[in-house]
Amino acid sequence: MSVARFIADQRARYRVPHTITCLLLGISVSWFYKWIARADTADGLHTDTDRRRAQLDAAVASAFEAARGLHGSPRLVADLRDLGWEVSEKSVADSMRRQGLVARKIRRRQGLTRQDKTAPKFPDLLKRDFTAAEPNRKWVGDITEIPTDSGPKLYLATVIDLFSRRLLGAAMGLHPDAELACGAIKMAVAARGGRQAMWREDESQRVIFHTDRGSTYTAKVFTKLCRRLGIRQSMGRVGSCFDNAAAEAFFSSLNGKYCPAIVSVILSKRRLWSSTGATPSTITNAGTVPPTGYRPSTTRSGNPRPSRKRHRKPSTISGEPQNI
Repeated sequence: MSVARFIADQRARYRVPHTITCLLLGISVSWFYKWIARADTADGLHTDTDRRRAQLDAAVASAFEAARGLHGSPRLVADLRDLGWEVSEKSVADSMRRQGLVARKIRRRQGLTRQDKTAPKFPDLLKRDFTAAEPNRKWVGDITEIPTDSGPKLYLATVIDLFSRRLLGAAMGLHPDAELACGAIKMAVAARGGRQAMWREDESQRVIFHTDRGSTYTAKVFTKLCRRLGIRQSMGRVGSCFDNAAAEAFFSSLNGKYCPAIVSVILSKRRLWSSTGATPSTITNAGTVPPTGYRPSTTRSGNPRPSRKRHRKPSTISGEPQNI
């Protein structure tokens, strides 16, 4: 119960003058009169601040539902600003707190990296420098687990170009083995024009493919394929996810937002792919910044910053190789 309502109830039920109640509580009588004048509004909102807060709560709830409960206040701010709202992250966080809206946390699964201590190791050629001056200079890749509701778990291997942040190659299978990684790297090379377009006689000019030290990427069949395609392998340290942060960040968005849509499309077209022999060449990362709108720029820290244009279209699977 509000203080003003208490004063009004004392006057209505017990015939205590409101002037005496205001005096005892140390409240201005003029303030009580203002409350009386606006207490009978139909929506119960007495001030412009209350009305704006109610409108913001409705917009936040709508954006939260549109994001399927995956976005917290930082991403909801970007969504609302796209809709024309001028609002701060703190205001959105307060609105979520008032309504009891909590973003769903992504369940972290056990890592897939299994190191083969007997296999030869490759040096770290990136040194956490995830920038590239031109295409086909630096690629990163990794493997993640994708849960499904219709059967066993699937595993996705990816290859991403650090210049445009496009997903050049993606292979999906039932086992996170070297064959899966080979399929992704073959698709990436095909998307860039094949081995003839990728090959460089000077080894220092060849594309760098950076991964973790998992046995998948140190297997003989995979290392042999990379040498044949003219790809230099690079690997981060054991147990350090930051050495391959670009690939990890892609999986973070993919697992939380787009896995259900991608899996449903893949499963629905599985029969078509198996009958025609066609395979998807690329899967577009439709995150906050689209790959087509990405252009590297220098920040104070020296890391790339994507453009602030947003892409509202969902992830798609295309049958044609993409350019840069």
